[in-house]
Amino acid sequence: MPVGVEGDFASTNPYHTLLVGEGEAKAGESGVIVGRFAWFDPDTGTVSNAKTSAKALIGFARRDNTALIVQFTEESSLKIPKGFAVTLYDGGDFWARFAGGAQIGQKVYANTMDGSVNAADSLPAAVDGASFVDTGFVVASNADAGALAKITKY
Repeated sequence: MPVGVEGDFASTNPYHTLLVGEGEAKAGESGVIVGRFAWFDPDTGTVSNAKTSAKALIGFARRDNTALIVQFTEESSLKIPKGFAVTLYDGGDFWARFAGGAQIGQKVYANTMDGSVNAADSLPAAVDGASFVDTGFVVASNADAGALAKITKY
């Protein structure tokens, strides 16, 4: 039985959304994958899992059932389609998937190319042209490689 689903709330503690204006944040050309970090571009009003602007604001894309199943054979989807509303969170407790695993207390870094999460004690080096940014979140539960862990920020 899974402990949660990436992008879900990991507790009933308070949370905080990125203040961007009602209905202003819409998924960009490529859509937005929930359970990852994404950037809101105030000039275009679009949200992307890739950092596209120096003044873009970062937040966590929570799973709030906005994603759609659009492929005939898909059973589930974590993708919010282009043009759909996106709510980004800059505080709270969430489930996130860590390809390299995670340990309690490590900092959470976001990949600037796809918003995927990375846990480390210090800023990871750039890989394949992607850099990482400190999200301000920290790991709140241990996870093996490819598993879910809780992340938190207040």
